[in-house]
Amino acid sequence: MEAGDDCSGRGFAEAHFGGCPFGDQRLTRRAVLSAAAVLRHPGGTLPHKLGPNELFGFYRLANNPKVTHAKMLQCHREQTLVQMRGVEGVVLLISDTTEVDFTSLQSPQDLGPIGNGSGRGLLCHNVLAVDYARREVLGLANQLTHKRREVPKGEGQKTKREDPQRESRLWKRALADVPSPPPGRLWVHVCDRGGDAFENLAFWEERGEKYVIRSKSDRKVMAADGSERRLHAYARQQPRVARRTIAVSENHAQHRREATVAIGFAKVTLPPPQNKRGEHSRRPVQSWVVHVLEIDPPAGQTALEWILLSNVPVQTSDHAWERVEWYRCRPIVEELHKAMKSGCGIEEIQFTTRKALEITLALLSVVATRLLRLRDLSRDAKAKDRAAVEVIDPIYVEVLSIMRFKQKRALTTHEFCMALARLGGHLNRACDKPPGWLVLWRGWTKLQAMVEAVEADRRVRCV
Repeated sequence: MEAGDDCSGRGFAEAHFGGCPFGDQRLTRRAVLSAAAVLRHPGGTLPHKLGPNELFGFYRLANNPKVTHAKMLQCHREQTLVQMRGVEGVVLLISDTTEVDFTSLQSPQDLGPIGNGSGRGLLCHNVLAVDYARREVLGLANQLTHKRREVPKGEGQKTKREDPQRESRLWKRALADVPSPPPGRLWVHVCDRGGDAFENLAFWEERGEKYVIRSKSDRKVMAADGSERRLHAYARQQPRVARRTIAVSENHAQHRREATVAIGFAKVTLPPPQNKRGEHSRRPVQSWVVHVLEIDPPAGQTALEWILLSNVPVQTSDHAWERVEWYRCRPIVEELHKAMKSGCGIEEIQFTTRKALEITLALLSVVATRLLRLRDLSRDAKAKDRAAVEVIDPIYVEVLSIMRFKQKRALTTHEFCMALARLGGHLNRACDKPPGWLVLWRGWTKLQAMVEAVEADRRVRCV
C-alpha cells in the first residue's frame, strides 16, 4: 500500500505532511498528528476535530513564525506532482477561486471585502489536479490565498493593471509555480469564464502549455479566411457536426436533466486587445473555438450553451467532444470547495490573524482532497477486485464488515465504500446514483466513532 493512498489518516498524514520544510522536526511532527486527527474528524470547529492536547499543539503550530501557508502545502504539492508525472494519459489542472467567509470572527485582521462588500474574508484560488481517464483527484497542484483590495473610485486602467494586488493576477501567479509536463505528457488547464483573459491565454501560449476555457468575452477574432468577426457570433454560425446526450447537473441556471446537444468548431486567431487590461505581449494567439448548444430544451428552461476556447487542435468531431469532456470535469473543483466548507468547516475557524487562518486553511484543504479521493475509490474500475486493506487501515475494514455483515470478513474497496455509503444514508438501490463524497463523509464520521469505541475497548482489555 502506498502511504499516499491510505484514506484512513495515518499513512496519508505522514505522506502529505511528513516532509513540511519547517526546519524543526517537532513542528513537522505536529503537522502530521494534526492532519491525522482532522481526517478522523473532518467536520465542525477545531475543538470538534482535535482533542485538548492536539488542539493546543495545533494552536502553537499555526502561530509559529517558522510555519507558513506555502510550507504547510509544500509536501502535499510535491506528492501531487509525483502522481501527475506518473499519469500516462491526460492530467487536467482545474483552476477556480472561492470566497472564504470569516465575517463572524470577533476581531479579524488583514481580511478583505467579499460578497457584496459587506462581508470579510479571503479569496482561495485552487489548482486541482485530476487524472482525466479515471476522473480521479490527485491533489492540489497549488493554492493561493488573496485579500481582495478595495478599489478607489476613479482609479485608471493603467494603475489598476499595474497594481501588485490585482485579483486577476491570481491565475498566472498560481500557475507560474506549477511546472510544465514531462516530454510526451499532456497536462491541460481547465477554467471557467473567470479565467477568460487574454493575459492568461498568452501566458499559457508562451509557456507552451495547453488549455480549455469557457469564453466570457465576445472579443474580436480573425477567422480562417482572414475576416474579422465577433467570437460568439462566429461560433454560433459554425455547422453542427455531431450530436450527443449529456447529463446536466443542477445549478442556479439549469435544472438537472439529460440534454441533447450539438457541436460546431472552427480555428480562430485572437489578436491582443487594443487597450491592455493585463500584462502580456502584443503577439496574437492561435486557438480553436468549440460551440455546444442544447437542442429543444424543456419549456421554460434556457438552452445549455458553452463557447469553449482551446489551443489543443480541433480537427474532427471526436476532437471537439474530447475538449467538451475535459471542460465537463471542471465542476470537480466546485466539489472540492464544498468539501472544504461543508465537509471540513474551513469557515468555522476561530483564529483572528490571517496567518493562523491560512495555516488551517492549507491543512483542511488537503484533507478535503482526501474526502474526494474516498469517492473516487468507490468509482474506480478496479474497486471490485482491489482489497480494501490496500487503501484503508485494517481496523476500519474490520469494524465496518462486522457492522454491515455481522461478521469479520475481507472486503473489496467497492464493498467497503458501498457499506460506508449505506452507513451515511445511501440506499444502495439499483436505481440510485453512485454515492458522492458527502454521503461517504457522513458514513466516515459514524464509522470513526465505532472504531474509536473498539480501540478503547481493546486498550481496556490489555490492561
